[in-house]
This record gives sequence, C-alpha cells and structure tokens, in this order.
Amino acid sequence: MRIETTLPLGDWRAAAPAARRAEQLGFDGITTPEIANDPFAPLVLAALATERIQLGTAIAVAFARSPMAVANIAWDLQVESRGRFALGLGPQVKGHNERRFSVPWSAPVPRLREYVESLRAIWRCWERREPLAYEGQHYRFTLMTPEFSPPPSGLAPIPVTIAAVGPDMLRLAGRVCDGVRLHGFCTRRYLEEVALPAVRGGLERSGRDRRRFEVWGGGFLATGLDAGEVAKQLEWCRYRIAFYGSTRTYSPVLSLHGWDDLAAKLHRMSKEGRWDQMAKEVPDDVVHEFTAAAPYAELPAAVEKRFGGLVDTIALGFSERTPDGLARELIQDLRRIPHVFAGFPNGWS
Repeated sequence: MRIETTLPLGDWRAAAPAARRAEQLGFDGITTPEIANDPFAPLVLAALATERIQLGTAIAVAFARSPMAVANIAWDLQVESRGRFALGLGPQVKGHNERRFSVPWSAPVPRLREYVESLRAIWRCWERREPLAYEGQHYRFTLMTPEFSPPPSGLAPIPVTIAAVGPDMLRLAGRVCDGVRLHGFCTRRYLEEVALPAVRGGLERSGRDRRRFEVWGGGFLATGLDAGEVAKQLEWCRYRIAFYGSTRTYSPVLSLHGWDDLAAKLHRMSKEGRWDQMAKEVPDDVVHEFTAAAPYAELPAAVEKRFGGLVDTIALGFSERTPDGLARELIQDLRRIPHVFAGFPNGWS
C-alpha cells in the first residue's frame, strides 16, 4: 500500500522541512487539503526541497478557479518537481460555492467532467503545440498564443484525480480521471457495495486499466504510540464524522447502514448551530465503522483489515513523540500490504 502524509499549511517556513522529513521517512507522497489555506503554495516549497516524493492537492476546490488558472499552477508544479505532481480536485458543496466562493452552482458531475477535459486540452496545447479548441456547455477555451504558452515539458501528463462520494461522481472518476480521492467519511461496506462498483463501471465504460488508476483514502485512521493517543485520535474522528454526517451530501453513507435517524439529528443540530454538541451523538460502533484504530504496533493488521484489497493509498500522520526509526519501520510495514495501482499513465493521448 502507498502511504502519504499532509504538509503543514499555516506556516510556509515549515513546509520545506516537513517535506524533506517525509521523504526521508519513506512516505510515497505528500498532499495539501484546501481548508483554511491555499493548497498550492506549500507544494511549491516542497517541490524545491525534495527529489523523489510525489506531491499533490487533496483536494483543491475546482469551481472557484478557472481551469486555465489551475492548468498554469499545475503545469509549473509538474515542471519544477520534475514530474512528481498529481492534481486532486473537488467540486465542494452548493452552499460553499454560492455563499463562500460566490460562484454560480450547477450540476457538478457534467461540469467537473468538462473541467477535467478542458485541463487536458490546455496541457496538450502546450505540450504538443496543438490548437486550443475546447468547447463545452460550461467551459470554452479557444485562444492560446505563443506569448502565453509555456515550452513543452518533456514530462508525462499531469494526473488528475477527483474527490467523490456519490455513485455518479464515482463513475465519473473511473471514466475520465486518473484516480479517485475517497472521502474519510466512508465505511468498508460503502467501499465494497457502492464506491468501488461505481468506479469499476466508469473504468469499464472508458476501457481503461484499473492498475493505472489510484484509489485513495476511504476512511479514517486513529493511531499513536499507546492507547491514550489512539483514544484521543478516535475522539477527533468522532468529531469529523459528526461534522460530515450533518451534511446531506454525505447522508447516503449513513443510510446504507440504517443510520438515517443519526443523519437527521446531526443535520438538525448543525442548523441550530450546536456544532460543539454533535460529536457526543455519534456512538462508538459508528466511529469504528469509519475508522481503523490501533496503536502503532498493531496498525498494519488494522489497516489491512479495514482497507486491504480495496484501496491503494492512505494518509498517515505521526505524533511528535514518535521516533523517526519507528516511523520508518511502520511505513515500510504498511507498504507491504498489497495494492492494485501500478502508476499513472505516462503517455500523451
């Protein structure tokens, strides 16, 4: 299994040292989410501080940015990292698009499909000196002059992965993307019965090889040096489950398990502004359905039981008390868990 970790976002001075340490510890990749900070800037610093490790956004909000702007920064990251960048995108939900980013909302699946297609059209224009001629319902790109074209990179195409929860978005990932960023709000049952069948349907429709498609995430980890650290992480997971479970977009995951009453209660509490009270409504058995929980010594077995045979890549962080030697050993043990993904496609089509 591939093991990735996240970069610190609140302090740019910490990004390069953290990236170097992640590479030295043996992580396969480092990612940045878009929460309270820009996800691209820390990766610029990480690209210049490392040689081997993969870099990626997990995820950047797509519709708040023009595909041309994203094409530019992704191209630069790919070139400056010498081919180590993977672009992870997500649509965000309607309320955040309209009220936080002030951008119009429309059906996300067809719009995100055009977003991905237009990115690739722009990159082919730059790499292969093709005319830029992408015209869709949501995006139209038909002008590119030599003045605004970067030189060909000589590198593989930039992989594009998307965040997906519902079946339609999951099928889209399989049909047009290089991977899927599964949400932490995901149980093994949802993986087996909903997520992966939908992804496989998309892959079959496009005639593509699962070995060239990365399945990332799909649950939470609660771990640490001892039971106390694991318990603390479980409470963090409980809070995240309550937070995501309050959003109707994610309610199908709860519905699959017959937890509709919990979904309704969490949604009602969020509307009432009772965010600090929601976590205690999530029972232990629900937390454990979403989470692989074990101290470091037992973590490989717990990860294999929870994710083995289903996903290719998981994210892992270490507490400050963790010795580097122990971290390296644990990463190597986790990397021995078999997975399907063999690498992103490296040819321009």
